[in-house]
Amino acid sequence: MPAEPVDAATVIYLRPSLKASGGNFEVLMVLRHPESKFIPDSYVFPGGCLDPEDYDSEMVELSAGLSVTHAQSILGDISSPEKALGFWVTGIRETFEEVGILLAYQNDGSLVSFVSDNTIQMFRTYRMMLQAGEISLKTIFKKEGLKLASDRLHYYSNWITPELLPLRYNVRFFIAEAPREQSAFHDGIELTRHIWITPRAMLDGFHRKEFNMVVPTLVTIEELSRHDTIDDVIASTKNKEIKPILTVMVQENGGIVEYMPDGRVFRNMPPSIL
Repeated sequence: MPAEPVDAATVIYLRPSLKASGGNFEVLMVLRHPESKFIPDSYVFPGGCLDPEDYDSEMVELSAGLSVTHAQSILGDISSPEKALGFWVTGIRETFEEVGILLAYQNDGSLVSFVSDNTIQMFRTYRMMLQAGEISLKTIFKKEGLKLASDRLHYYSNWITPELLPLRYNVRFFIAEAPREQSAFHDGIELTRHIWITPRAMLDGFHRKEFNMVVPTLVTIEELSRHDTIDDVIASTKNKEIKPILTVMVQENGGIVEYMPDGRVFRNMPPSIL
């Protein structure tokens, strides 16, 4: 019997391109540790699993710009409004843990910025404590008087890990523009590298066999490469009909073949060894 998928969220962070050519925006990619149990040594978007605390009543109260009922209406298939909003919270929490980017509003409505040495050190400490389980995101936000910038995450897609794999996830993908005054730093634990790169350059590197990507990541990068600006990407999420995508993965002739619902076929993509 296939393993039951675990709920998860991932955030596709975008920023204006710092290069003169290759595209108008870059995407944040992170490299998973080669000894990871799930898709090792592959480039993905930062994210992780839903935690019950992500949708408790106190976390709900800390969310700004997105109500539980609105979150539920966007996802459409979650029976609990609080749990629906939890996917946005998970995206914010996990990306802070993994890459140090925090989508949070200050009392004046502005996004948290990491510009002073004291602020950088304070949130660096918070991040390490969060990773170690010594503090919760809720405690950090209450202590610093912050609100979750939930309205900055735009629901983009929903992928479910193929039934053939022993570890399976039901992942909600979100788009967000990275705060201008924050920098990404991979955690050095689950992730061994991070890069900002244009979608076109990422695709070129994939075809040169420089970057491993699983099918959901590759398809998403291909889609992003068709947009000119960050605003275009975000606009594409408006009123978008999002259906779960479950590929069929089979072993054929000593390799792995993955079939998309739309008929596309991918051969020997990671994970190549089950």
